[in-house]
Amino acid sequence: MDYAATTPLDPQVFEAMKPYFTRIYGNAESVNTFGLEARGAVEESRKKLAGAMNAEFSEVIFTGNATEANNMVVKGHAFREGMGRTHIAISTIEHSCVLKATKWLEEKGYKVTYLPVDSLGDLDLERLEEALRSGVTIVSVIHGSNEIGTVQHIDKIGRLCREHGALFHTDAAQTFGKIPVDVKSMNIDLLTVNAHKLYGPKGIGALYIRRGVDLDPLLHGGEHEFGLRAGTHNVPGIVGFAKAIELRAAEMVEEAERLSRLRDRLIKGILEIEDTRLNGHPVKRLPNNVNICFKYVEGESLVLHLDTEGIAASSGSACSARSEEASHVLRAIGVDPVDAKGSLRLSLGKYNTGEDVDYVLEALPRIVKQLRHISPLSPGGVRAN
Repeated sequence: MDYAATTPLDPQVFEAMKPYFTRIYGNAESVNTFGLEARGAVEESRKKLAGAMNAEFSEVIFTGNATEANNMVVKGHAFREGMGRTHIAISTIEHSCVLKATKWLEEKGYKVTYLPVDSLGDLDLERLEEALRSGVTIVSVIHGSNEIGTVQHIDKIGRLCREHGALFHTDAAQTFGKIPVDVKSMNIDLLTVNAHKLYGPKGIGALYIRRGVDLDPLLHGGEHEFGLRAGTHNVPGIVGFAKAIELRAAEMVEEAERLSRLRDRLIKGILEIEDTRLNGHPVKRLPNNVNICFKYVEGESLVLHLDTEGIAASSGSACSARSEEASHVLRAIGVDPVDAKGSLRLSLGKYNTGEDVDYVLEALPRIVKQLRHISPLSPGGVRAN
């Protein structure tokens, strides 16, 4: 129940990758037979990824992961434009890598605007328009929230950005391969994706950069990836990424419907527990995401108790799991910081079944009751008495 953190490698993806660890091991930049064979695999994979998002071949570059791609967008734009001409706007529920990269730039003197969301996690489009009229040069809004699951109206956001001459970037790490993504119809200039969220390998991501958009590279060295990302290609990872998205494209619609049904069963059953609330949009959310706040319960304790029952879950973003602060995403949608510490994220995947949902719905109420009984915050807790 923690597929938003990562997914298992699909056996078919592993089989596609194996030859590129052993037999086809050349450097894709070498001009000998070994290198040309590896390069052919890289370029064929690039075509598959580009096709999956309706992009052109030359508009997709490979990165080490989504974090690198997101940093490349905000920093690469800022360095290209310069401090005096850059104005970055991001939503208050961005992934931590976008948020921290932007805050780092702000500390250096770059102008940054933080765009609010409503209580369901929807971006405030009026505030976006106000920011665009003030000279914003680039906007970054996450497509589907990795924490609360809310899916944004990306096409509307992109259209507003284009009307005002600002670049639009979206982090689609949680949506690519789960719901349709079309960079042209959605008015996207820059798009971040990665492999390990869709049953592909870890250590490989990609960035779509619309033709005509200029970024400064973060890594300098060779002329890899059209001069934008130096470093020897991770050929097995690239091949695995392409295979994973090929498989997801064939399964996506049916799997999204199945997971949505399981998700809704989970939400309905969990909300029968007293003093709980659903975080994120009740309908316009990722098909596999459930995020709930339990009053009088500490989220980390809840995750640890679930783990002893054989249930893997998260109390928020896996990338921020070691943080002692309440989730910035939950605070952005108005959740009390104390209640936010009692959040639980369950995220489903293709190997989950209805029996798994039943098991969680049997174990979770019992665990919540146990933790509330010993909680100093709970009205009925032993320490409260």
